[in-house]
Amino acid sequence: MIFSPIKSTKVYEQVIEQIKNMIVDGTLKRGDRLPSERELVENLEVSRTSVREAIRALQIMGLIECKQGEGNFIKENFENTLLEPISIMFMLQQSDPEQILDVRKIIETETAALAAERITEEQLDELKKLTESFQVCRNENENVKFDKQFHYKIAKASANLLIVNILNAMSSLMDSFLEDARKKILIDKENVMVLANQHKLIYESIRDGNGAKASEEMRKHLEFTNEYIRRNV
Repeated sequence: MIFSPIKSTKVYEQVIEQIKNMIVDGTLKRGDRLPSERELVENLEVSRTSVREAIRALQIMGLIECKQGEGNFIKENFENTLLEPISIMFMLQQSDPEQILDVRKIIETETAALAAERITEEQLDELKKLTESFQVCRNENENVKFDKQFHYKIAKASANLLIVNILNAMSSLMDSFLEDARKKILIDKENVMVLANQHKLIYESIRDGNGAKASEEMRKHLEFTNEYIRRNV
């Protein structure tokens, strides 16, 4: 690994930039261990404080994780990387929680179409099982889990990690800012029947490789759930 000496008033920012560039160019890969603090100090010719500030910032960004007694590593899994910055932005800007529903609808509608094109047989089987579990289960807590997993599986089937990250963040924001939103809609048994049928139609469209229909069925599903949440939150 070749580092360049740093001379700057904002030293820790340039430490961050070099590490980020090494991730981009492939010098550092997922799961790789970063050099020790001492090595970074010597190679970059900066203070230990600057290195620590940079490491802490990279942890907050979700790029690296600290493993006790082992050191700092590039994260293996980035599926929740966007949650913290989006949550902070959401709170600081005092955003309307309904904006979460708008974003989910916009993204998930097209995500269903991508899933219809790209889903694997294994993912399709998992989606079928979740669809069937939701249909027969009458426990709202369990159905909340099935519902979240259903949408997550479709996002994964899109084979687009940015979509997975964004929708994970939106799902967590729903849990944080639209308290018990999913549970409220699932307490009503009639709603459960409607949602079960909607899940079935989405699954069948994806199974048949019909992206346009999958998108349309997802749109109807989210319009139904969003309208209910708006009326009852």
